[in-house]
Amino acid sequence: MNHLKVVVIGAGMGGLTTGIALQQAGYTVEIYDRVSELRPAGAAISLWSNGVKVLNRLGLGDEIASIGGIMDRMAYYSYTGENLNDFSLYPLIERVGQRPYPVARASLQHMLLQAFGQEKVQLGAKCVGVEQDADSVTAFFEDGRQATGDVLVAADGTHSILRPYVLGHPLDRSYVGYVNWNGLVPASEDLAPKTSWVIYVGEHKRASLMPIADDQFYFFFDVPMPKEQAQEAGEIRAELEHFFSGWAAPVQTLIQRLEPEKTNRVLIHDIEPLQTLVKGRVALLGDSGHGTAPDLGQGGSQAIEAAYVLANCLTTTNNSVADALKRYEAERKDRVADIITRARKRADMIHGKDPEKTQKWYEDLKYDDGAETIDGIAKTILGGPLR
Repeated sequence: MNHLKVVVIGAGMGGLTTGIALQQAGYTVEIYDRVSELRPAGAAISLWSNGVKVLNRLGLGDEIASIGGIMDRMAYYSYTGENLNDFSLYPLIERVGQRPYPVARASLQHMLLQAFGQEKVQLGAKCVGVEQDADSVTAFFEDGRQATGDVLVAADGTHSILRPYVLGHPLDRSYVGYVNWNGLVPASEDLAPKTSWVIYVGEHKRASLMPIADDQFYFFFDVPMPKEQAQEAGEIRAELEHFFSGWAAPVQTLIQRLEPEKTNRVLIHDIEPLQTLVKGRVALLGDSGHGTAPDLGQGGSQAIEAAYVLANCLTTTNNSVADALKRYEAERKDRVADIITRARKRADMIHGKDPEKTQKWYEDLKYDDGAETIDGIAKTILGGPLR
């Protein structure tokens, strides 16, 4: 199937990576996004080795290494400041064959845009519908524009307009039970060591610092709360001071140092694992097809994996587009269902859904020399398409 034309809806991480992979395969790709200006959602992302390997394969290894943070160690502290464990991530890097990179979303988006070709992304294009026949598929936009191709990739995010079309029914997202605040601060030793990922845990909450490039930390806080309460946002610093009252000095320093106007406050949702990711010539990719809680840090990497698998399926069969997309669906649905299910389970364990389980986790952290944590992360990474 040479010379396919592919229409991609959504210029996020999944859409852009798909565009790059399909362009390299020799296809014509057009990307459309509803926004008038591309601004990534969220401050940063942990790009684990499975996602990095795909970017390496796409020829972006040097670029991702230059914008990624150097994370050599991982450490857990109790909320009062007691060090529970502190271990090297080198055994993980050796086992999976690639370093992970925490990276600012803006830097990652810029890198992907440059690689795809920014001028080929059409903005202000809100896709409102799609139609297909035996030979082609057409996207319709709110402003009257149309785009016709051989394949349509719906990479239009967690609030996907095209998901109901593929599934045949609407699907509501599920609130996972906690609120997450995230942003960037200058890296400094009074917050955490500059090459460590540090996580404070207690009271079913977390505060975390992770190194990214340009001498910055990506931080996040999370707090479990009922949805009604979660929807009533207060002033960010005051909210965090309230929820993290009595926590260790670095957490207090972080709360005072963050910039409230640049801090995101997000109610965490996921979607139930889908058995259907394609309909004819249309494929769901990224959060539209597998929105997951961030508790495994795999959301971005799964979108990147999916882009690689989709390109692979299209380039390795000459049966039909529908056949290639069915292969994509077969290869992806169990992988993403497993990630969604385990991320939700971990979210529940971290955030006190069963307080006894959370307490046991706190106790176990004291005896984790890193082997168990690394084993869990490695299995997730090695489940990806590139070993």
